Amino acid sequence: MPNKRILIVDDEEDLTWSISKHLSKDHDKYELIAVNSAMAALDVLAQVPVDLVITDIRMPEISGLDLLLNVRENYPQTKVVIMTAYGSSEIQEEANKRGCFKYIEKPFEIQELRQLILNVIEEKKGFEGRISDFQLSDLIQLNCLGRQTNAIFFEREDRQGVIYFEDGNIIHAKAGNLEGEDAFYDIVSWEGGTFTLRKGERAPKETIFKSWQSLLLEGLRRLDEGKADNSFKRKEEQRKQKLLSVLNNLVKQKNILMAALFDHNGFSVGSAVKEDVKGKYSIPELVPVISELLAQSTETGRQISLGALHELSVQFEEGILQMVRLTGKEYFLVVITDSEINLGLLRLETKKALKSLQDYIPEESA
Repeated sequence: MPNKRILIVDDEEDLTWSISKHLSKDHDKYELIAVNSAMAALDVLAQVPVDLVITDIRMPEISGLDLLLNVRENYPQTKVVIMTAYGSSEIQEEANKRGCFKYIEKPFEIQELRQLILNVIEEKKGFEGRISDFQLSDLIQLNCLGRQTNAIFFEREDRQGVIYFEDGNIIHAKAGNLEGEDAFYDIVSWEGGTFTLRKGERAPKETIFKSWQSLLLEGLRRLDEGKADNSFKRKEEQRKQKLLSVLNNLVKQKNILMAALFDHNGFSVGSAVKEDVKGKYSIPELVPVISELLAQSTETGRQISLGALHELSVQFEEGILQMVRLTGKEYFLVVITDSEINLGLLRLETKKALKSLQDYIPEESA
């Protein structure tokens, strides 16, 4: 007895009969149930577990969109494939790549549907999490593919927006002070929040004239760019925090008063000062001093043919100033200590800090 159950939903009886007949040879792989309305599909779902629903998007009374929303809410582990005559290969490729719902375009070869079913039910990872998460782009596609005339109102934190559909075309959008395409792209970029679908509600005006495919692809492109930018910012913030952590750990050592990372121009990219001497050492005031010292040392090395500066350690009456270049990088670790520092300990702690800092310097200089 097969342990998978597939539910086919389409109001065309000839189509469901044909699908049932041609797929009967797979009875050892899955049980196939075919119905001719979304209402009948809901009855089946309420009585037996279903692994995969394959539904037409345009049906009378209850549409495929309504059915999908019901599945998403009540049966989040059930996978969904949409049948539609209004697809786009480019949109389909994007949807599949992003892990959104899959769909198959009518007319299709029965072998194509058979292979799709086998692929879906064999997937260890599939749509289980995706349908329950229900990406905003999914919702937009379904309204367009189903040629719906609806308004979808979105709310996220303190922001509200609305997208209007007329016969599947996106004709108007509003989000705050934005209207038209700008509002649409803004809404598509939102993550989280809630939505309310109002059937049959028409737009007060028409401000969007592009095809929905072009709008959605551009919106998804901008979303990817925004995510990449946010990801870069998060990584940069994490890098900076780890860099500061290394410097803070260094000044926790006995007799080390200040530690900072300077670039080759003498500008600080991170610093830490021991709490009881913060009034004595100001990084902004040290920048021109370190900058001048770096320039002078570099010029001295050039004049006496010793090459680039690698390490400089100067002992003063009240302490030591040490500058050590990171291996292969244009950055210098600058450390100030008091006069009681153990030189062996200083070298050991500096070496450990240099090794850690190698991984956390700004990416553009690597």
